[in-house]
Amino acid sequence: MNVIELADRLWRGETDTAAHHPLTTLGEPAEVAEGVRFVPSFANVSAFATDSGLFLVDTGSAPLARAVHESIRAWSDLPLDTAVYSHGHIDHVFGVPVFEEEAEERGWRRPRVIAHSALPARFDRYILTAGYNAIVNQRQFGIPGLRWPTDYRYPDQTYEDRLDLEVGGTRFELHHARGETDDHTWTWVPDRRVLCTGDLFIWASPNAGNPQKVQRYAGEWAAALREMAILDAEVLLPGHGFPVVGADRVRQALSDTAELLESLLVQTLELMNAGATLDEIIHTVSPPGELLDRPYLRPVYDEPEFVVRNIWRQYGGWWDGNPAHLHPASDAKLAGEIAGLAGGAGRLADRALELAEGASGDSEELRLAGHLAHLAHQADPADPRAAEAEQRVYALRAEAASSTMARGIYTWTSSRAAPEA
Repeated sequence: MNVIELADRLWRGETDTAAHHPLTTLGEPAEVAEGVRFVPSFANVSAFATDSGLFLVDTGSAPLARAVHESIRAWSDLPLDTAVYSHGHIDHVFGVPVFEEEAEERGWRRPRVIAHSALPARFDRYILTAGYNAIVNQRQFGIPGLRWPTDYRYPDQTYEDRLDLEVGGTRFELHHARGETDDHTWTWVPDRRVLCTGDLFIWASPNAGNPQKVQRYAGEWAAALREMAILDAEVLLPGHGFPVVGADRVRQALSDTAELLESLLVQTLELMNAGATLDEIIHTVSPPGELLDRPYLRPVYDEPEFVVRNIWRQYGGWWDGNPAHLHPASDAKLAGEIAGLAGGAGRLADRALELAEGASGDSEELRLAGHLAHLAHQADPADPRAAEAEQRVYALRAEAASSTMARGIYTWTSSRAAPEA
């Protein structure tokens, strides 16, 4: 199906992002405005034809870089003049080398790459933490054996707050915003009324809380969305997901996303200022239900509860307010003590299974079962009942999870706990 038609069906509620996940937007490219090609991919690529050559916003992931290049070449044979990284996540920044190979073969000028000034430090950090990032992303996306890259195409030019460019007679405005990352760039093309948001809008509840990644910035993210909403863009091209076509729809999508983040931020800070602990805040803050019902704000990737944790981390530090967590005993010691008091790891395992089997959805009973099953397995990793309980309970938790983040961690936990045959 044409990506524009699919986007319209999603907006109207004729299908949903559970069936068309925004991180698997592979499909037919589309010319979304005169001289503008949208290439759906794991991370989308937006191409603008100018009198000096192509201008790309994002360049794609390493596994799909050649497919992206072929898609663009089926539309235009212009050389690549400029590529902008919306941010430094690896699914957005690995397409330039394919164009550089082509430029060398054809005797064209090497393309220029532009990004925010914070992006090179991200690449430096990725090299230092390649092992950790490999583990995290294997777990998050369920890709065993994933290897994290250590060779990056750094930008040729960086900017701080804003950079206005003219490329081949077309004006491009690059704006910095801290949101999902500290190095984010959103691009406004006023001549064509096209807005490229990067991952500041992804057809899902904002990825502002990822439990395995570094700090995100909900307040500044919302402010950037508000700034974009007043531009009167006719077309929104996101980093993931589907185009939004029509000024009213673009304005609504951006405003609703900002409102969701603002609500979570205000509620969390009010409770922090009243002296609440993180535990109290997590179980008190409630996102506006009418916003989560929007077809472009469903929690299919990240989820609001995780955003609350990131807001706490940004404004309150790492201590959660529980004094036992300041200098804690090891998890294994605590699990062993609790199991001893309960009558053994098997008792904890049995109770975990009893709670889980009677639970529906992401209920308090299923959450409690997760605690007990993990305690049982930590207390006695050799006990087959404890291993079975953790495997079964976290398989049920994965089934109940709405977000990729939670489902990945629960599935990983379940698979590692499964008793050996």
